[in-house]
Amino acid sequence: MNTELTISTRRSREVVDITDDVRAVVEPGAKAVVVFVAHTTCAVTTADLDPGTDEDLLDAVWGMIPKLNFRHPHNPAHAPAHLASSIIGPSVTVPVENGKLVLGTWQRIVLVELDGPRERRVIVASI
Repeated sequence: MNTELTISTRRSREVVDITDDVRAVVEPGAKAVVVFVAHTTCAVTTADLDPGTDEDLLDAVWGMIPKLNFRHPHNPAHAPAHLASSIIGPSVTVPVENGKLVLGTWQRIVLVELDGPRERRVIVASI
């Protein structure tokens, strides 16, 4: 079964920890969860959130985006956000054991906002 979360972002670019939101909707008996963001200008991944690592992630991703004359038809200004989203990806799969997410000691599930602030739809599928 799928659960839809609404995550509100506050800045144009930010990393939002959604681990506890995902943990709260893991279904009994699940062996894994798929966390999927239903947008093309944000992404989902896992990350260490020691102070400053969120900014490091954003800087690294934006550093990969070339300075081009983008041809995006409805708004070339946010074409870089589409590319950054594709680089990171729209989903992550996390194993579940005995009803608990199996994550590394410092590992968190994060939504990476690339064109906010906005409300984002995150789908969590327990499988």
